[in-house]
Amino acid sequence: MDDQQWNCDYCLSRPNLYQRPMTTTADPPLTSLAHGGGCGCKLAPNVLAEILARTPLAVAGPDLLVDAATSDDAAVYRVSNDAAIVATTDFFMPIVDDPFEFGRIAATNALSDVYAMGGRPIFSLALLGMPIGKLSVETIQRILEGGRQVAEAAGAPIAGGHSIDSVEPIYGLVALGLVHPDRILRNKGAAPGDVLILGKPLGIGIFSAALKRGILDAASYRDMIVSTTRLNTPGAELFDIGGVHAVTDVTGFGLLGHLSEICRASGVAAVIDRLAPIFQAAEALARDGVKTGASARNWASVSAMVEAPSDWPPHLRDLYCDPQTSGGLLVSVAPNRVDALLELFHRHGHHDAAVIGRVEAGSPRISIA
Repeated sequence: MDDQQWNCDYCLSRPNLYQRPMTTTADPPLTSLAHGGGCGCKLAPNVLAEILARTPLAVAGPDLLVDAATSDDAAVYRVSNDAAIVATTDFFMPIVDDPFEFGRIAATNALSDVYAMGGRPIFSLALLGMPIGKLSVETIQRILEGGRQVAEAAGAPIAGGHSIDSVEPIYGLVALGLVHPDRILRNKGAAPGDVLILGKPLGIGIFSAALKRGILDAASYRDMIVSTTRLNTPGAELFDIGGVHAVTDVTGFGLLGHLSEICRASGVAAVIDRLAPIFQAAEALARDGVKTGASARNWASVSAMVEAPSDWPPHLRDLYCDPQTSGGLLVSVAPNRVDALLELFHRHGHHDAAVIGRVEAGSPRISIA
């Protein structure tokens, strides 16, 4: 993007701010066409639970190894003694205005759920909804190109898909992977004494809110793109570490929302006793009151099981509930395998991976120490 020209009058007077790329068409900025963006579009956990309350789960046969019972990241179906299919889908409205980067982010995010189950992506299908007449063919092609680049880099070429004419721009993937039936990673299985590790910094939702307000600086925009397009490839090797008991990825429900799913699925309590990795600029923005509407919805959904000190700063609550688009893996691992796990993250370029807490016996709850 360094060689592109820019056309934001406000930003021209503020050269340190992110500036929208100039286009050759009269297309409006992508984010202006959407009421939400990225994983912040997800329904709040309590709303989703209410909607699904009367929806029965799939009739489980012996080969359906993982279904929606524990709110896991993907379904897993055994096709042989040595292979199981990991199947998931994810799509959303634009979190950035650059169509190529939007495609890359959406594809990275969709593939993350395969990695979170310990699988390796094998191919994918594109899901495309575009406001035809508002966006040019060239812009839509760039979205698809960005998604294709990421999918092919992950070894999951886009083999087809489905498209509709929609009011808001939507893009994502159906992602399919393979995993050995004995090597499946789940959000169920965290054990007392485990250490909790988070693979990416928090703050993507706050960056997206600042971007829509025109107050995101160029360095933070670059951090946002780098983080949201970094594949969660460590997931495919987590089983080899040994002692990995539970895994999920932190996306639209925020750190507390996804950690609460691990706690409920595993029947354990969690303690966050270290500051989670956070983008410094995102924390500064949060202190100034920048946040998404989804963070408040996420807090409303999880607050009943969170024990926090009375002086817990409100901006940290917003960050821990901040919806992450293409966020990091959250891993519950035996204490004697922490160093090996961190080394794995670092080897895959996830240098911000850090210990954030521990797992304890007890009813499902999260304590902020």
